[in-house]
Amino acid sequence: MNTVDVIIPTYKPDISLFRLIDDLERQSIRPEHIIIMNTEEHYWDELIKSSRENPLEKFDNIIVRHVTKSEFDHGETRNQGVALSTAEFFLMMTQDAFPKDKMLIASLAKALDSDVAAAYARQYPKTDCNLAERYSRKFNYPNEPMKKTQKDVEKLGIKTYFCSNVCAMYRRDIYDRIGGFTHKTIFNEDMVYAGNACKKGYAICYVPEAGVIHSHNYTCMQQFHRNFDLGVSQTDHQEIFGGISSESEGKKMVRQTIQHFRHIGKSYLIPHYIVMCGCRFLGYKLGRNYKKLPKSFVRAFSMNKEYWAETV
Repeated sequence: MNTVDVIIPTYKPDISLFRLIDDLERQSIRPEHIIIMNTEEHYWDELIKSSRENPLEKFDNIIVRHVTKSEFDHGETRNQGVALSTAEFFLMMTQDAFPKDKMLIASLAKALDSDVAAAYARQYPKTDCNLAERYSRKFNYPNEPMKKTQKDVEKLGIKTYFCSNVCAMYRRDIYDRIGGFTHKTIFNEDMVYAGNACKKGYAICYVPEAGVIHSHNYTCMQQFHRNFDLGVSQTDHQEIFGGISSESEGKKMVRQTIQHFRHIGKSYLIPHYIVMCGCRFLGYKLGRNYKKLPKSFVRAFSMNKEYWAETV
């Protein structure tokens, strides 16, 4: 049986992190280690002080390392977590995603054949998830499994490289050959990695049997900032995203979501949804053209302000 470690970047964690750790410890395949890469040590100390439990005392396989906010990077901080692992497979998760059942690790590990660089899980909405976000989960995470390679770019477009570090498992041997996650990235480190893997002849698997509960009810401005950073990442990685449009896929989702609202008798949601999509699109287009913008605008539009400290 292959060994598995779990790596979780955290920032301002709350008590729900302990629930996630408990869920992981109860998996049918227990992780060798759970490695927490925490941003700003004082937030961790505050959590331990305010709670009645300490996972480091409860379990013998927890490793915690701290970085400052200025040191945090979506790619490099994850690389640092991987460097602490000696497992054959490692599972990347975020602090706000929770296993749907006890078979999450086993289901993802089963998909990691020798040619599969990464396998990612299906995301299910939380109970408080709004209808637009709920439908987007169905659009992006269908019932059917997929094994995607570079040959699928013509058919799937940018979705060929879709992979989410909300919950994705990686083969360490392929990770080492590829060179890990990109060392400085504003966002989207998972898709950049997946694109590199596909271009080097490996596959990315979507495993719907592996599920996590994860969703957000973003505001229009949050969508703007998030999609600005998405556009920046695609501009900065032309070796992956050059010549591949993501806009057609976005338009398809918008059309289907509007049809869904009409079908369920919720047409009154359409105007707000269109405004939301406009914020996404504007943020994305500005991000794609960020090099033409004044530096002050770039920092103001970005979700990840710290990224620009030495960049602009």
